[in-house]
Amino acid sequence: MRIISWIVAALLLATPVAAEDYEKGPNGGLMLDVAGIDAELLTSGNTVTINVFEAFKAKPVSTKGYVGAVLIAGGPARETVTLAPQGENSLNGEAKNPIPAGATITLTIKTAEGKSGQAKFKK
Repeated sequence: MRIISWIVAALLLATPVAAEDYEKGPNGGLMLDVAGIDAELLTSGNTVTINVFEAFKAKPVSTKGYVGAVLIAGGPARETVTLAPQGENSLNGEAKNPIPAGATITLTIKTAEGKSGQAKFKK
């Protein structure tokens, strides 16, 4: 219940990043600066992966202590997916349905240092 409250508050208070700020990440995904880090979005089927790097560098950052969620909006469907740390520098989550082409994916993230932010990706 507490994490849901955090996600809702973060979605209401965070400022999304403009789409023209995309960079290509080290793994070929879309990458945006958010909460003092670079977040790279990768999707495959139902899986959402966020790889975390130092801002303006391709150096991986440990996601231990990170909390995150994504809101996937594609057509009339909307789904919130909680992300959990996986591996050294990734957050991962599974959607109930495959992520459609053209979906908007809004990331809400809180770092281990307590910085939070939001970024909007257009798949």
